[in-house]
Amino acid sequence: MRELFESTIERLLSDLCTPDLVHEAESGEWPAALWRALEDNGFPLAGAPEVAGGADASWADLYVIIRALGRFAAPVPLAEMIIGNWLLEQAGLGARSDILSFASETSLTIGEGRVSGGLAQVPWGRFADSVVALAGDNAGQTHVVLLDVATAERVRQGTNIAGEARDHLSFSAAAVVMSAVLPPHLADDVLLAAGAMARSAQIAGAINALLEMTASYAGERKQFGKPIAAFQAIQQQLAVLAEQAAAANVAAEAAFAGADQRLPMFSVAAAKVSASEAASQAAAIGHSVHGAIGFTQEYALHMLTRRLWSWRSEFGSSTFWSKALGEHVCAAGSADFWPMLTNPELQDLSTTQ
Repeated sequence: MRELFESTIERLLSDLCTPDLVHEAESGEWPAALWRALEDNGFPLAGAPEVAGGADASWADLYVIIRALGRFAAPVPLAEMIIGNWLLEQAGLGARSDILSFASETSLTIGEGRVSGGLAQVPWGRFADSVVALAGDNAGQTHVVLLDVATAERVRQGTNIAGEARDHLSFSAAAVVMSAVLPPHLADDVLLAAGAMARSAQIAGAINALLEMTASYAGERKQFGKPIAAFQAIQQQLAVLAEQAAAANVAAEAAFAGADQRLPMFSVAAAKVSASEAASQAAAIGHSVHGAIGFTQEYALHMLTRRLWSWRSEFGSSTFWSKALGEHVCAAGSADFWPMLTNPELQDLSTTQ
């Protein structure tokens, strides 16, 4: 299934997710044709059970889909929809086929089937039909809630530096479409972790594309009568870029491989730290090798680097996740350090965003 997903999504995005389409999306236009093609191929429901119209794919299978979104800078909430449907299924609410996003930064309260509060930095919020979030009640329980975006009292539009929609939604006694108590095997920061895992995969895909673009340019651009790739300084930078691409891919894929009903928080934290740090180095090297052309609007390099700069901070920066990892390691102590690295049961992290 993984090979089928990878070949199909790569071919689809290669054909449809062109630089012109990304530019139009950054100007505020919804890429309807791209989304329709993704729906026709079943990607929004890829992780849902077969009875819900999905492929019942594992996180390990879904990795190649989400990585491809980063590789082609796809301006659609496919990763967010996969995560939202996964949480709805975990809560017993069932997957949705309408455009779905989720929010990890919330101040929602729920009572008598209605919610009030706000959702911050909702990916593609203005384009979504519904949004998944967590809300607390007066008894101290956390609920998974599905909200109709149309019931938001206010939608304050915003974007990240890549031009991707990151909106704030406010609700006042809005009716809940569906809700259920958060399953006990999931922590209150489950959406933060899921978002961090997805962004790690997208960063890995974007760095892979950046590496290909930069190596190709270095092989074509000539200086002093020979390609700049022949110069040792450029070779060194390309080697470091390849190292960062490999590190980000391995870390992100490890997190996806260990995910099931419960996300591997230790691996997710390690993946987000590795990917975020790789994003910074990769973007710097990409622009350094390309020189002045890399800063022009007409050249596609910025579509990748602006996303790397944005995604490295979303759902927890490298500093945030490094702190969570460091505190967990220190709390375990020297005697439990090696067992903690080798035993997933000792790797539970608690985070505070």
